[in-house]
Amino acid sequence: MEKRKQVYEGKAKKVYKTDDQDLFIQEFKDDATAFDATKRGTIVNKGVVNNRISEILFELLESKGIETHFVKKLDERQMLIKRVEIIPLEVTIRNIVAGGMAKLLAMPEGIVLEEPVLEYHYKKDELHDPLINEYHAKAMKIVTDEELDFIAKRSFEINNILKAFFDHKNLDLVDFKLEFGRHKGKVLLADEISPDTCRFWDKKTKKKLDKDRFRRDLGGVEDAYQEVLKRITG
Repeated sequence: MEKRKQVYEGKAKKVYKTDDQDLFIQEFKDDATAFDATKRGTIVNKGVVNNRISEILFELLESKGIETHFVKKLDERQMLIKRVEIIPLEVTIRNIVAGGMAKLLAMPEGIVLEEPVLEYHYKKDELHDPLINEYHAKAMKIVTDEELDFIAKRSFEINNILKAFFDHKNLDLVDFKLEFGRHKGKVLLADEISPDTCRFWDKKTKKKLDKDRFRRDLGGVEDAYQEVLKRITG
């Protein structure tokens, strides 16, 4: 598969065209950002770890009937993906109160929710990805009714699969962000699933093993990412 022109560069990834118009290459970077990119840094080998973790989790979800943009891993930092039109709607599923929910509602972190909370954010950097509801999404014509229903249902299904998987790895899946895209008339799970997009806590110690270690200057960031990979593959 020949890599051609770069078509996108985000905070954590680059995307390239290939000689097949339906396939792109997604390359994971070591760059780290937080707080709307006002905080920047580098997490050594983050791209390698996130590529591998995303590969494993996409394959897990595919095996459970969740269609994704993932085709195959190409090398340490790159995966072949289906070309999708990203829907500008970030979906967050929360199982335990943390991060944005704790701040928004003045709730203490660590409260286990009786049922998962689903949030939508409008994917727009200049607006700081505002929290919106389904009526906003439909009013802006980001998604159709059918797509929104599908995305919500799929997100809860993904949560059930991932929660069970990480429970066996002695990790709490606190919350996580998902993105979806359109490919040949279908809505597919896209982007990545990694410590960049998920909050992981050790089940016993509640030690944070994700990007919060970078956001909050907790130290041990590279070790945390490697620990998640070790548990997933162990």
